[in-house]
Amino acid sequence: MDIDPQVTERISRKLEEKGALVDCERIEAKLNLLVKDFGIPVEEAERTVTNEFIRELKLTNSGSNRDNPDVMKIADTNPGDWVTVEGKVVSLQTPPSPSMAQAGIISDDSGAVRFVVWEKANATLLEENKWYRFESATIDEYRGSPSMKVHSGTTITEIDEDRPLMPVPISLSDLKPGVATVHVKVVQDWEPRHERMFQTGILGDETATTKFVTWKDNNNQKLEEGKVYNIYYAGVDEYQGRYSLNLTGAMFLEDEGAEIEISGGKTTITGAIINLGPGSGLIKRCPVDGCNRVLNRQNFCPLHEIQDKFRYDLRITGVLDNGSAATNILIQREEAEKITGITLEKAIEIAENNPLGLEDVFIKMQDILIGRYFQCRGNDMEGTLLVKNCELISFDPQKHTGLINRASEQDTGVDL
Repeated sequence: MDIDPQVTERISRKLEEKGALVDCERIEAKLNLLVKDFGIPVEEAERTVTNEFIRELKLTNSGSNRDNPDVMKIADTNPGDWVTVEGKVVSLQTPPSPSMAQAGIISDDSGAVRFVVWEKANATLLEENKWYRFESATIDEYRGSPSMKVHSGTTITEIDEDRPLMPVPISLSDLKPGVATVHVKVVQDWEPRHERMFQTGILGDETATTKFVTWKDNNNQKLEEGKVYNIYYAGVDEYQGRYSLNLTGAMFLEDEGAEIEISGGKTTITGAIINLGPGSGLIKRCPVDGCNRVLNRQNFCPLHEIQDKFRYDLRITGVLDNGSAATNILIQREEAEKITGITLEKAIEIAENNPLGLEDVFIKMQDILIGRYFQCRGNDMEGTLLVKNCELISFDPQKHTGLINRASEQDTGVDL
């Protein structure tokens, strides 16, 4: 889009009225950068370029609100706003794209927001734990979450501040896109399925559970399953109506000795178990402190390699069918022992005294569970029910035959 020459003339005339002569080609170059490269509206680009020259040439601008703009609270900013904010850089992260110079989180006493500094902005690099004033930054939306963009028209000034920031934790049921501080327990530590993932799993509090992910960075810290943490400045993303926490760059503080009664879940499904996945039965977990990953048959951990001093655990992965829909289920040790009657100690005894080893435990569980009806209650996480409670119930004879037929058609396991 070509910029109307009158825009350049207006800027030149305003500067001349303040006693400065600026080459029109310089004005046009700055306008083109904002409008064509960054997609900034022409009206806003005109104001930005005018004020940039006023600051550069140390001219007076008593008639402009932009020279001394009102500072907004971060919590009051919204996508589409042009803002001036003052805040502390509480986190810096590795930028996900080479077009970004920096990425992180800035916070004031009202809240926090993720920010990106574009490489083309040629801005001075920000430092963690320092306060800055950002003038003429923009707020947009990325994956449903607000984000502040620092471009070439943004002025950054370091300010001498030492204000205390006391982020208040919110319940997982109150999450909304943006940045949040939470007090949670690590419910599940899953095996990462992407080479860029450092850790993923489930966090929970008294109100809800939610998925979390930490991407590989220079300052990764691993959360341990079963422990309670205060997590400061976690990103909250939304995808297909579900919220998840991005812990990359967040700060963790273990709440030693604390316990949280995790929400029991709001989803209840009744049906027959028609399939057990290959990850069911007696499994081996990595013994390295904080890992807990499932080992393969050769006792190999994807993070810590061969682990001969593994620890045993029980779980069930499978499919529960109610006659009209099939749902993946994940049942941990306590409930798995209850519905199968096989304790962890008994499972270890079976595996160590039979030629088939772990496979014999799987077969025995399969014989006990396949075709039987259960009512499972838990949290639905991306199509998988994380079962908190499971009860054996009597089945409906009219549905039983159909379910057994569907079970016979299952030719692959469930990979959870």
